[in-house]
Amino acid sequence: MTIKVAATGVGHWHSLYDAAYLKILDNMPDIKFVGIQDPQISVAEHRSRELGKGTPVFTDYRKMLDETKPDFVLALGRHDDMAATARYLIECGLPFMMEKPMGLNADQVGEVTELATKRNSFAAVPFTQRYLPFTQQARELLKTGELGTVSHLYFRNNRPTSDRYLAWDSEWMFDPAMGGGCLRNLGIHGIDLFLHLTGEDAEVVGAQSSNRVHGRAVEDYVTVIIRTPSGVLGTIEAGNTFPRDGTDGEWKISGSKVLLAAKDGKIRRVTATGDETSDGAPSKHLSITAVEKIFEAWRAGAKPPSSVVDCYRANKVVDAAFKLIRSR
Repeated sequence: MTIKVAATGVGHWHSLYDAAYLKILDNMPDIKFVGIQDPQISVAEHRSRELGKGTPVFTDYRKMLDETKPDFVLALGRHDDMAATARYLIECGLPFMMEKPMGLNADQVGEVTELATKRNSFAAVPFTQRYLPFTQQARELLKTGELGTVSHLYFRNNRPTSDRYLAWDSEWMFDPAMGGGCLRNLGIHGIDLFLHLTGEDAEVVGAQSSNRVHGRAVEDYVTVIIRTPSGVLGTIEAGNTFPRDGTDGEWKISGSKVLLAAKDGKIRRVTATGDETSDGAPSKHLSITAVEKIFEAWRAGAKPPSSVVDCYRANKVVDAAFKLIRSR
């Protein structure tokens, strides 16, 4: 069966660049795009041309959904528009995957979560770092108890200059009122991973940000320190200050028996008896895996592997971090 997919808010860079969801879905044999929408018609037309299949374009996603009657929706868009789009999709009974953060703040995402829960909606969020080989190994060590008592986790995700958003038709990422900045976009991945691995909520006990590299209204580097009720500590760093294309990233979970760390494509496992090093590179792009897992769950009638509920939990931590930063 061919799955009809419509895409909203394709001015978001992940439509065609970086995660490139349009390309991922277009390469799936049972999926056909029936509509592409963005408030800027020139952007929607550009995305359609890049797919090269003459997919109809729209500026109004409501009109697109009414005319094309998709089976599934890829929902992107500006961060400050996401919550309204998500609510509309839920009200229409349409299953969808939406890029994080799904809203401008936790209150907005909380309203979406409440509605999605009430309607039993399929509202997926592709938290891609859950599919890192590091994450899979960490989950297995936690499951078997081999890790021992968890002390702390550390995640760093420092990407290239935010100038890339200009080239990707997403200059709104420079405006904090529209949800721009690296904390809600990049830091939320580390926060989700912390919550996912610990299975607990987290309190923000420290936070700081800087914009001195690019001098824009949004932060270009941020550090957030969090703590669970059981006492597990976490440090999340995110930024747009890496001096070239690529990522300065590091992931670490430390237990009383094992320290597991990933950096530069390698995973290091440290125990009392020595060190082991293994390949830490994923077998395929993490966004491809995330999309495949989402569609696999939807086809099976199961819940999303990561959902609006997970996004809401992470957004609450983001909001608490911003509150602490702005209080100084």
